[in-house]
Amino acid sequence: MLELKNISLSVEDEFTDGSCKEILRDVSLKMDSGKFIVITGPNGGGKSTMAKMIAGILKPNQGQILLDGEDITGLNITERARKGISFAFQQPVRFKGITVRDLINLAAGHEISDCEACEYLRQVGLCAKDYIDREVNASLSGGEIKRIEIATVMARGTRLSIFDEPEAGIDLWSFNNLIEVFRSMRNTIDGSILIISHQERILDIADEIIVLADGKIRARGSKDEVLPELLKDDCQYCAGGMRRLTR
Repeated sequence: MLELKNISLSVEDEFTDGSCKEILRDVSLKMDSGKFIVITGPNGGGKSTMAKMIAGILKPNQGQILLDGEDITGLNITERARKGISFAFQQPVRFKGITVRDLINLAAGHEISDCEACEYLRQVGLCAKDYIDREVNASLSGGEIKRIEIATVMARGTRLSIFDEPEAGIDLWSFNNLIEVFRSMRNTIDGSILIISHQERILDIADEIIVLADGKIRARGSKDEVLPELLKDDCQYCAGGMRRLTR
């Protein structure tokens, strides 16, 4: 279980004379193990900041982050990765000279068999023989690189997998495949999934939806409780710049 206790983060506002801007304001929540959770809300509401803070890329000004009761607030991204937290960026990194096989082996922490590596690629909808020895470079499309990154997350077998707007920068066909990948992950992986997204189809497969706006949690509940309100033209959570959900 992941728990945030009274988390706050302020940063210096570059558009003012050194004053601070609050990104997260005294946020407390518990995320149960084995859940598929989606965080949504207005642009600039603190969603990606929260994801990066959980992963260890950013650290709060105050508060605690606990993983299964252990305080991990002071750990960096590498140390948290060793504890079982994975983070997938909006724009995955490309590595010249590194093959897909290399990435999957690195993610697994040891050299795995070709059969195992190919199975991870198959699960994300890629033909293994066409990709296993390809270099992870600019020749891969946005959708391909996203699915390869998800395959590496699956190979790691982490306790918590975080995806920051996985739909960013990919075409409709790739997005349709991505939805099916997340459906499969939801049913097969032994761990929790946390996704930052505005996509209705991603919210629709969530066990729980959290709405974050102005650095605070504005709503939390099952998709049946939260999603209908988000789909309204006069959504009470949509004030302050939340774009309509994308179908």
